[in-house]
Amino acid sequence: MATVCSAVASAVGALLLATPAVPAAAAPVLVHPGMEIRHAANVCTLGYVDPVLRVAFTAGHCRGEGPVTDASGAAIGNLAAYRDNTPNGATVRTEDLIADYGAIVLNDDVAVNNILPRGLALESEPGRVPAQGQAICHFGIITGESCGTVERVNNGWFTMANGVVSQKGDSGGPVYVLDGNRAVMVGIFNSTWGGFPAAVSWESTSGQVSEDVGVVNTASFIRPAA
Repeated sequence: MATVCSAVASAVGALLLATPAVPAAAAPVLVHPGMEIRHAANVCTLGYVDPVLRVAFTAGHCRGEGPVTDASGAAIGNLAAYRDNTPNGATVRTEDLIADYGAIVLNDDVAVNNILPRGLALESEPGRVPAQGQAICHFGIITGESCGTVERVNNGWFTMANGVVSQKGDSGGPVYVLDGNRAVMVGIFNSTWGGFPAAVSWESTSGQVSEDVGVVNTASFIRPAA
């Protein structure tokens, strides 16, 4: 009996040695709001992500050539539309209209969710706009999450204070208000103006996207994730 068992064991061992190991399939890249993205030499933060439409948004001034990638260089999608009239220099008037968005169509092979690094779902709610004095938060890949209040609402953009911070690389990150166990998108981080971190309004951006991609109903293009 021992001889038979030894023979079986030897045969199984030989079979295992002869059978090449099958490498495990690599997990797909996960695309989510608040992640680091790169477009050519530009490093920025991803803002809103729609898991249903598989479209993601960042700042238009983050655009470059070729595919958009994650921090490791894996392609996640391609820039489909953008606007960027961010003023040059250090001066901007409050009446100036600032538009700054980039819409990225995500690749079929990436996984997608709308969960912020803090664990809350980031949702889009048509008609939701920031108000002066309102509590607000921003997430950037350099500074993480910082919260404060809306300092001033301007022409399609707004500034923040009392705790909101930013650094280069935070551009494009989501700006949101907390509403119970969810976060509601109200802006895309743009720059710092007059010493205050600033974002373009998500409501204004939604209208611009609708014009640029030929969608009549904004809510059908940018909507809360299912």
